[in-house]
Amino acid sequence: MTAHHRGWMLSRREFAAVPAVLTGAALNGFSQTAPLTAGQVVDRIKEHLGVPWQGGPTDTFKTGDADTPVTGIATTVMSTFDVIKRAAAARRNMVITHEPTFWLGNDDVRGFANDAVYKQKLQFIRDNNMVVWRFHDHLHARQPDMSAVGLAEALGWAGYVSKVEPRVYVLPPVRLRDVARDIEQRLRLPAIRVVGDPQLTIRRAALMQGTAPFHMATVLPNVDLVVAGEQREWEGVEYAFDANTAGMAKGLILIGHWVSEDQGMRLCADWVKSFVSEVPVEWIPAGDPFWRP
Repeated sequence: MTAHHRGWMLSRREFAAVPAVLTGAALNGFSQTAPLTAGQVVDRIKEHLGVPWQGGPTDTFKTGDADTPVTGIATTVMSTFDVIKRAAAARRNMVITHEPTFWLGNDDVRGFANDAVYKQKLQFIRDNNMVVWRFHDHLHARQPDMSAVGLAEALGWAGYVSKVEPRVYVLPPVRLRDVARDIEQRLRLPAIRVVGDPQLTIRRAALMQGTAPFHMATVLPNVDLVVAGEQREWEGVEYAFDANTAGMAKGLILIGHWVSEDQGMRLCADWVKSFVSEVPVEWIPAGDPFWRP
């Protein structure tokens, strides 16, 4: 064998060592693949959001650590203790919630340090290595708003949206009583609250999911019906009632805050799945907290 050939050829001992070396390197490479963390999930949400991230105290981690490895993701409108327990049972240790976890607007828990419910809920979250992150302001900032689209789909109204006013739906003529019954059945609710003449003909309706602001009063003159999550009874409810007394026939249907926005978190789960493939993602509905005796 020439010296030239010997310069690039391997000895038998060297050749035999190659598979072991390559196998070790491959295994070492796989072992160094880091699991997906909660912080990385949030980073991807920001990346795919489509609108600038504004920060603020609302859309932040409410419990848990951004470095926590994620085994699965659950989206929900309200991170109730029940939802958190169901998420833990399904090994979805990251909960993306639309509304607060600890009962106040920005989850200010300073007054709950000795509260028995708070302590038990928080301990369960910690014992199960869970993370809760809120997605509220920036979800509403996306257009179209997933919570509005989700509710319209659930009601069967998606094809009736006005081309001029995105909150308004131009419906085939229907009585208020009948549209209320249809909403109740489609959303599988034990009961809803209705203001207005049951025989009122509805042609134009507005959806105002969540807590409808009082500016619904400026919407009412343009529509026959407002379907909202909830309203203060001394604001929009009284305005709708007074409008009927004044001879301006209007309808108001309140379906509940959770119910009105939970369908948006169903769409949120589908959206998150489009850019998170490492772990399962599912919607866990909070349901309706009320029942009718």
